[in-house]
Amino acid sequence: MSSSSSKRKATVRGAVTAFSLLASAYAQATAPTPGQPGRNDAPLGAFEIVGNSLVSAQQMFLGTPDKVYIIDKTEANPAQINGHPAWAAEFSVSKKAGRPMDIITNTFCAGGNVLANGTWINVGGNMAVTTGGATADSQVTGGQPYEDPDGGKSMRMLTPCDDGNCEWTLFGQMTTRRWYPTLETLDDGSIIIIGGAQWGGFVNDANQNNPTWEIFPPKDNDGPVQSDILQNSLPANLYPLTWLLPSGKLLIQSNWKTSFLDYRTKQETPINDMIEAVRVYPASGGTAMLPLTPANGYTATIMFCGGNDLQPDRWTTDWDIAQYRASPSCVKLTPDVSTQYVHEDPLPEGRSMGNLILLPNGKILCLNGAATGVAGYGPQDWAVDESYADNALLMPIMYDPSAPAGSRWTRDGLTASTIPRMYHSSATLLPDGAVLVSGSNPHADYAVDNVKFQTEYRVEYFYPSYYNERRPQPQGLLDQLSYGGPYFNVTLTKDDLAGDVNNVKNTEVVLIRTGFSTHVMNMGQRMLQLNSTYTGNADGSAVLHVSQLPPNPSLFAPGPALLFVVVNGVPSVGVQVMVGSGQIEQQPTTRNVDLPPMTIAAPSDSGSGTGSSSQHNSQGSNSAESVAPRSYTAVVVSALLSVASLVSLL
Repeated sequence: MSSSSSKRKATVRGAVTAFSLLASAYAQATAPTPGQPGRNDAPLGAFEIVGNSLVSAQQMFLGTPDKVYIIDKTEANPAQINGHPAWAAEFSVSKKAGRPMDIITNTFCAGGNVLANGTWINVGGNMAVTTGGATADSQVTGGQPYEDPDGGKSMRMLTPCDDGNCEWTLFGQMTTRRWYPTLETLDDGSIIIIGGAQWGGFVNDANQNNPTWEIFPPKDNDGPVQSDILQNSLPANLYPLTWLLPSGKLLIQSNWKTSFLDYRTKQETPINDMIEAVRVYPASGGTAMLPLTPANGYTATIMFCGGNDLQPDRWTTDWDIAQYRASPSCVKLTPDVSTQYVHEDPLPEGRSMGNLILLPNGKILCLNGAATGVAGYGPQDWAVDESYADNALLMPIMYDPSAPAGSRWTRDGLTASTIPRMYHSSATLLPDGAVLVSGSNPHADYAVDNVKFQTEYRVEYFYPSYYNERRPQPQGLLDQLSYGGPYFNVTLTKDDLAGDVNNVKNTEVVLIRTGFSTHVMNMGQRMLQLNSTYTGNADGSAVLHVSQLPPNPSLFAPGPALLFVVVNGVPSVGVQVMVGSGQIEQQPTTRNVDLPPMTIAAPSDSGSGTGSSSQHNSQGSNSAESVAPRSYTAVVVSALLSVASLVSLL
């Protein structure tokens, strides 16, 4: 065979391969085009009471674009289900109303997260109780009035739905009791379950500590694996703060200790201690991984704010901890780069129990909590009607990671809530970019009379500054994203770009997993910006060329997430997409196809183009420029004819 013939065949094969990638991109199903929020007159920067949660929102997660699932501990909530008080509910975002659910066993301080197939699990909890949290005579049935079997080993499962027909089910038991466990979704879509106590109390102790971790579904027959950091960080080691890192390892932060965990080799590596304050429960500082972006090389940085500086011997209930001032300290850690904690702009005041919620514009909302005290409740004389915290903080704060140091926290344009959100409150982002806030119950049972901080059922929406803006309505978003592979094209109209095609230069496509909210943690919360370039058209519209996720599932674990297109800081309504294969398995990965270069056509009848000097996180590419949108069918038919001709040459 001649050299020229070999080269020709190699070229043809390359063309065929390139087209197969293109065809596979077009073959993927597209998500519905997002519309506008139901209103454009919301009180910006403010809270609005919108409904009733039926049960107090100790735990909460967004299951579908319209349904938030709420989980409480066993208590005398007025809502009833199957002849006993409910301690779970489904809340409709659109109807602002809910239905009670039966979650069967006691979910008090359980943990939760989502599997790669979109099923949520909720594990652990506490003993069967009666009125006032007293231990029930029967741990099997729970007895009256609650009929709440022991939940310490329970594993509960829910596949969210919009038709009102999904229910919580029990699917077996763990081999060990876990109260206050942390759950983190792994790169194959399974979940690691970490730590906890066996029975309960204000903080943990050696007699009931469960310093182990395990994976669901199980990967081997080893059972729970011992953890050095959980063994050595008593007594404040409940709900250990845990993140899957881009390296594939896990970061675990507990009391003052910090470690890496390689779950594959079952090896832990201690790193530098936390500085300035304890962040885990019950100090309960706010925590969040900052957005992963092409600009920062998808490098994970985790921020910790608030908590308090109590040393291990101070976690006792023989002094007035409710008046102990919370810390304003904020620190950051970029663990795959350095194991040194570094200072970040402090909070305006000390705060315990302040949630950090990722917004699609890249900012972080801090809300809820108290200026003094800690998470927890009890009968001590110094407690504030049982609450171990006082001086509720009603004003939110906004953090902008792109602002200059010294000015990243602001209250400009923000208004205070009227509802104290103390222990057992929670918050989650909604698809329209509002934040749902609910819960607060620093009591052993239902308490609304003659107490400073009552059991709360009121649901609030917080409306960020972008809420009333006309939202982009991108066309062509995929309903499933892969780890690498062909890019996809998203069309934005002139109206989507606010009348100026140059706004495409400041347009981003971001994924957000809102997480499982409980005890100031949003387990699994994460935000990742997809790489993109653009073609601006002469008619004022534009096409975004959007990469799939980087080929590393540890950056963003598989499972459901919200996909937003953000133009000049204004997000579209998020659409729910599936990240990865939708199965619990080693996720397929492949190289991302290079993106076309960025261009904006001159606004003239000739439609002549001019290269854009703006950089927009481009990977750099020799691919052909993408022109104004054509019919996908026409593109594919044309390409098929071309490929058929090429194949005939082989």
